[in-house]
Amino acid sequence: MAETPKLLLVDDEPGLREAVQAYLENDGEFSVQAAGSANEAWELLEQTPPDLVISDIMMPQVDGYQFLKRLREDPRYTSLPVIFLTARGMTSDRIQGYEAGCDAYLSKPFEPDELVAMVKNLLARRSAASEAGGERSQLEAIAREIEAIRKTLDQRSGITQTPSPIAIDLTPREQSVLDLVAKGLMNKEIASQLETSVRNVEKYVSRLFSKTGTNSRTELVRFALEHGLTQ
Repeated sequence: MAETPKLLLVDDEPGLREAVQAYLENDGEFSVQAAGSANEAWELLEQTPPDLVISDIMMPQVDGYQFLKRLREDPRYTSLPVIFLTARGMTSDRIQGYEAGCDAYLSKPFEPDELVAMVKNLLARRSAASEAGGERSQLEAIAREIEAIRKTLDQRSGITQTPSPIAIDLTPREQSVLDLVAKGLMNKEIASQLETSVRNVEKYVSRLFSKTGTNSRTELVRFALEHGLTQ
């Protein structure tokens, strides 16, 4: 079960802060911590990093812009989504907010449903970006491992590969999948190139593991390169 998104609400007006917190929590999809100042918010943020921050701009001592600047200067929070709530609706104020690094801007008074929709949208975008980044990192790591395998084999065999003494019967589709795996492509990209489903690609990769006695993509690629099953 997915973890409930954590929100941090920062506003020095007790009535509004309590009302917004109650509305967000009543939605049932968020857990909300509330702070009456930027300094208090920072303490909460350090204890329990949130998934999104909703902050007023006009606050005593440290205003929303200063709070956001501190967030963006901290490597841990550079990509943390921030929504500004403010009574200041001037275009110049909005521009200042976006230039400071806020992700969305909502002028008081506002419809609570609009805030909820804004929060859900930003959280969805952050989740998608995180997944894409994780997949890219995984792809890059596999590509580096494959390149290292190729270099090792080149040094060992003088560029030429020794034909496999093992007879492995691969179907044309299995061979196509193996060739693309050896290029460092992930299942989604292989499916796109072969115009098939990701599920089918997973089945072919599983068969390749079984036929070659390997348990990972890098083991599979090493085996294939060592035995001349792919270029």
